[in-house]
Amino acid sequence: MLQEFVDNVIAVIKESVKTFTYESLNNIARLINGISALLLTLLPGKANMLEGISGWELRPSFRGPRLPRWMERHLINPKKVPIFLGTSVLGEGFTLRIKFSNEQLTGGDLHLAIEIFIESVFDIVHKGAHYVLSPSEVWKKLFCWIHGSSNSSSSSPVVDVPTANVGSDNPAPTERKTIYRHPLNTDSRTCEDVITELGYPFEAIKVVTSDGYVLLLERIPRRDSQKVVLLQHGILDSSMGWVSNGVVGSPAFAAYDQGYDVFLGNLRGLVSREHVDKNISSYKYWKYSVNEHGTKDMPAIVEEIHKIKTSELGKSRPHISEETEDQNDKIKNLEVQASQDDERDNQPYKLCAVCHSLGGAVMLMYVVTSRIAQKPHRLSRLVLLSPAGFHEDSNVVFSMVEKLILFVGPVLAPFIPGLYIPTRFFRMLLNKLARDFNNYPALGGLVQTLMGYVVGGDSSNWVGVLGLPHYNMDDMPGVSFHVALHLAQIKRAKRFQMYDYGSPVANMEAYGTPEPLDLGAHYGLIDIPVDLVAGQRDRVISPSMVKKHYKLMRKTGVEVSYNEFEYAHLDFTFSHREELLSYVMSRLLLVSDPGKGRIKQTSVRLRKLKKAQSEIENDCDSKEHNGIDNAVTDEQNGHVHAA
Repeated sequence: MLQEFVDNVIAVIKESVKTFTYESLNNIARLINGISALLLTLLPGKANMLEGISGWELRPSFRGPRLPRWMERHLINPKKVPIFLGTSVLGEGFTLRIKFSNEQLTGGDLHLAIEIFIESVFDIVHKGAHYVLSPSEVWKKLFCWIHGSSNSSSSSPVVDVPTANVGSDNPAPTERKTIYRHPLNTDSRTCEDVITELGYPFEAIKVVTSDGYVLLLERIPRRDSQKVVLLQHGILDSSMGWVSNGVVGSPAFAAYDQGYDVFLGNLRGLVSREHVDKNISSYKYWKYSVNEHGTKDMPAIVEEIHKIKTSELGKSRPHISEETEDQNDKIKNLEVQASQDDERDNQPYKLCAVCHSLGGAVMLMYVVTSRIAQKPHRLSRLVLLSPAGFHEDSNVVFSMVEKLILFVGPVLAPFIPGLYIPTRFFRMLLNKLARDFNNYPALGGLVQTLMGYVVGGDSSNWVGVLGLPHYNMDDMPGVSFHVALHLAQIKRAKRFQMYDYGSPVANMEAYGTPEPLDLGAHYGLIDIPVDLVAGQRDRVISPSMVKKHYKLMRKTGVEVSYNEFEYAHLDFTFSHREELLSYVMSRLLLVSDPGKGRIKQTSVRLRKLKKAQSEIENDCDSKEHNGIDNAVTDEQNGHVHAA
């Protein structure tokens, strides 16, 4: 009798706590969303963001268990979908018992997480009261634990759901253990999960750089294909950006469907911090700039691709080229160039690279430094989407950040080596908050508006991007403080240069000159076609900065094209843009004929530069007014204006 009374009291208290908690959180959510709606109406030109929002949407509530949004929009494996059962559905005699472990739980909704927590707490209270009122049970459990607990252990979170088959002879409930992995509204899928769920093959490759960093090179393999494409992400991004739009809108899947062997590069800077030195400190790990991306990461990635493809397709024909010591520098450079051209032509594959933002600057640095060092870069074409490298044309916020970083950089670098979220809990919290903004339209609109103001009016879907899988608790991208300092140096110098070590002596040791190496001044060394793409609504890297790359390349005789789309900065990777995919694929297909539209660097070096520069400058001025380069038509007609 006493036991039944205690059980009833605990049940009443539990339901009261649930009701109070739910109503409190609902009221807080409604208050925040209402204030956000009010602020949006006050901001100039932002009231239209509330159009179509009904009254019930302005009064959001913490909804019950549901599938994550990515499951509602994409193809899924039904066997992997967890079944959520609430206590109200189970009925009398059924209980929901959750066993937690040290493993982080992911997916689901806040409503369910709160219910799980309350159920767990009151389950402990219920058991404690039961043992206090029944001492014999304590001795029985203790005896069983001593003699039989060593054979039973579990490391995964499980749900014990008592069930009964309708119409069975014995309707007594029996427990069924179900693996439970999704109590929070987050998406912790990896790039492998996304690719394999959509039915594509996948391969993960570990690449070790010359300075010991372990990079993850992911692949959608076509082992017999001679067409290879490397997709390289930008800052605070990962390979996930190239597959985040599903089968129809993702560049990686579009390239694979066109017969390409697709490689997805990941630069150093993921929070996993893989290194050959397992005991490396955080300060040492994050002590790198864009230099290391271009001169360490990219050579290791490209050479690994070369090793894999030559193994799969057969070794390239050996090329023998010797120079005598008495040759002058000019002839030597021409022969080295011809040697590298022949070596690239003799490769059993053609490698193109599609890069976004910082990835574009990294790839340009890799090509230029490889040519200076007279090493093969193995690339056949570059497609650069809003590439970094020039940043002087930016908004006030970026200018303030630049001055702040340059002022406090030397002081903060030893204490804040990397800009990232250090703990899994706070990374999960950021991802969950970003995804929950979809439940609160006014709050999400306000955050999107404020982010747009911070980046100078760029209309990218900033809130939506934060909710994507690669911003999760496992491997959220980070950025080294020295990378941020390097970008600030580039903005101040108004030129695309390598890292400034702060003193002429240090720069002399690194580059052989008192000043950092000016990469833009060496664009003449680029011996492959380059396609530049800018976004008309991009306020992170404006079209004028992409045109600066274009002008320098045209002046030095690089075969380069320029195009603009009405995109914001993140639209190049995170939005479904069919016209962009078509354009990128059309540029890659130009590599199928190695002799099509190529400029021999030897002829470029021997022509009269003054006359050519005046012609190119006039051509660039006319193209700036038109906004679109006519290099595509030129290539189809089999000639180049610059020659």
